Amino acid sequence: MKGIGERMIRAAKLDGTLYQEIKADRRAPVQAAIVVILSAMAAGIGVMTHDGVGGFFYQAMQTMVQWYGWVFFTYLVGTRLLQEPQTKIDLGATVRMISFASAPGIVSLLGVIPGLSSIVFGLALAWMLGAMAVAVKEAMNYTTTFRAVGACLLGWAAQYLFMGILLDLGARGPGT
Repeated sequence: MKGIGERMIRAAKLDGTLYQEIKADRRAPVQAAIVVILSAMAAGIGVMTHDGVGGFFYQAMQTMVQWYGWVFFTYLVGTRLLQEPQTKIDLGATVRMISFASAPGIVSLLGVIPGLSSIVFGLALAWMLGAMAVAVKEAMNYTTTFRAVGACLLGWAAQYLFMGILLDLGARGPGT
């Protein structure tokens, strides 16, 4: 099994060969989960100077929920709406492969620098989108990067709407 650090660097470098390697590695789920957790924790740390320890936990949890929603909706879009004849993959393999695309989220740590949090979080999101497009292209066996970017953007938009509904329901509270 390859080292997690090496794989995270390759994901950040948008190395497409990484994803075929992960696709074949049935032991990669533990590493994949660690990458997502590290990225979420980095996002939490990135808001600590503004929001304190409570903000850390809230941001880390929200980041994980958003990320899994993004993966789920991207999987649905990619395998149902934008599938190609050679697109045949299960959700588990997709999650395993796309998990490494969250590696660039580690830069969210730099959000602790006063005045840079918005820029850092925007950069992290854009970088993760690029890494996710590479992962989706490999996972879904797409012939074009354009289709993979489309699946990722539509998945992100669906996740964004879903999170908006969840946050709105949470803000209203029970029985309101």
